[in-house]
Amino acid sequence: MTALASPVAGAKPGAAALPAALSEAALAKESEVAHAAIKRRRLMIIGLRLAVLVVTLGGWELAARLKWIDPFFYSQPSLIWNQLVEWSTEGTSQGSLWRQVAVTLEETVLGFLIGSVAGVICGILLGRNKLLSDVFSLYIQIANSIPRVVLGSVFVIALGLGMASKVALAVVMVFFVVFGNAFQGVREADKYMIANAQILGASPRQLTMAVVIPSAMSWILASLHVSFGFALVGAVVGEFLGAKEGIGLLISTAQGAFNASGVFAAMIVLAIVALAADFLLSRAEKRLLKWRPAAF
Repeated sequence: MTALASPVAGAKPGAAALPAALSEAALAKESEVAHAAIKRRRLMIIGLRLAVLVVTLGGWELAARLKWIDPFFYSQPSLIWNQLVEWSTEGTSQGSLWRQVAVTLEETVLGFLIGSVAGVICGILLGRNKLLSDVFSLYIQIANSIPRVVLGSVFVIALGLGMASKVALAVVMVFFVVFGNAFQGVREADKYMIANAQILGASPRQLTMAVVIPSAMSWILASLHVSFGFALVGAVVGEFLGAKEGIGLLISTAQGAFNASGVFAAMIVLAIVALAADFLLSRAEKRLLKWRPAAF
């Protein structure tokens, strides 16, 4: 009979010996190599992003200085930067730049919150109630087919040049995006999990709160990233159509004065606001969805 292999020297009694490839030292080394590779990739991505930005802005500036493009129509990065500095230090024709940003951001946040809450509630109600879904589905399709930006003129006429018309347009822009995702998320809830909860005696309310809504949360949060941008578009378009303050009015004023640098500068301000909001939404999503496995 073949003799049993003797224990590995230094191994703890009763513990199975690990192959050399799976030893703690080898695993630690592999972990260090993997972390170093991830760090190098991140640095490479940052470097490539900066390179793309430098090449784009440098090419734009060079083309404008060499008159390959007309700076009157397309401006140039140096003039846009000077415009941003002027607005930051001296203010705009409508007042402080930060006041314009605050007004637009307030309209956007209000429209985003109202539209999101209404979209989630309606999406869950219609997703859980087949009768309501069958009755209102046609009207929702008709309303969704109307270009929502066109409603801005109606809201300005009905609600005036104040904040209400911009918030109303932002709400309409957000509602259908969130509603569609919430409705689909409810419909895609795990049928076996719902059946198990019903067998255990869960009431319809408990079923909705404990099973359906958590299941649809990924759909809902995914729509929030897109819908905030739509809310910002709604607020700016509303201001562009008629307003007393805001970035949209700033863009309209710059357009009326043929100030291309002002238009691009306002677009940069809007992009910064949108990126900051997306960052905050991403952080909130990570906190609410800690259970979800990390994406590759």
